[in-house]
Amino acid sequence: MFPLQLRPSLSFCCLALLLSTASLQAAPEKWRDAVDALTVNDTTRPPPQGAVVFIGSSSIRYWTTLAQDFPGIISINRGFGGSELYDSVFYADRLVLPYHPRLVVLYAGENDLNAGQLPSTVLARFRAFTRKIHASLPSTTIIFLAIKESPVRAKIRNEVLLTNQLIAAECARDPRCQFVDVATPLLDHQGQTRPELFRPDRLHLLPEGYAVWTKILAPYLQP
Repeated sequence: MFPLQLRPSLSFCCLALLLSTASLQAAPEKWRDAVDALTVNDTTRPPPQGAVVFIGSSSIRYWTTLAQDFPGIISINRGFGGSELYDSVFYADRLVLPYHPRLVVLYAGENDLNAGQLPSTVLARFRAFTRKIHASLPSTTIIFLAIKESPVRAKIRNEVLLTNQLIAAECARDPRCQFVDVATPLLDHQGQTRPELFRPDRLHLLPEGYAVWTKILAPYLQP
């Protein structure tokens, strides 16, 4: 867990809300085809209800070994690569709500920060996501996977750390939300990224990186 010394001021929160509202008003139409592809079989072969839905950006999309990594856990992968957190908010009514999951695992926000969004904006988008899910599924648990420090994105390290702190504090206020630190274990003892866990693009994880995530996350997925 990250230290929680940072506390956003009232004006800080107001700014976050304004930024979030502006972001959510712009419908992310560019992801419509990707979402259509993910849901094309839902009518004829609907996924099971009460499963664990994984949603978010490419770190979820490329996690293709969920069934093997979490045996006995029924999982549904609804990641779409390159997406920002507000895209998951926008498409939650198609990618999460119809499945009535008992648990939602979210990895998003890294692309937002890389695109220049503020940590306060990512926090506001996370709040929008939780509100949307809990408005329809009030008992569903939401797990936020900490944003990793990708070697190719070292320039946004401070923003990543602050965003993780803000969302960890947000989750601490709601027992239906959990912040799981899958970021720190990807670092060495000096706090540097471990290149052997990343693909050559220095952004996406290799199987060895997902093995680290699997070990940490597995206890949280048990019924």
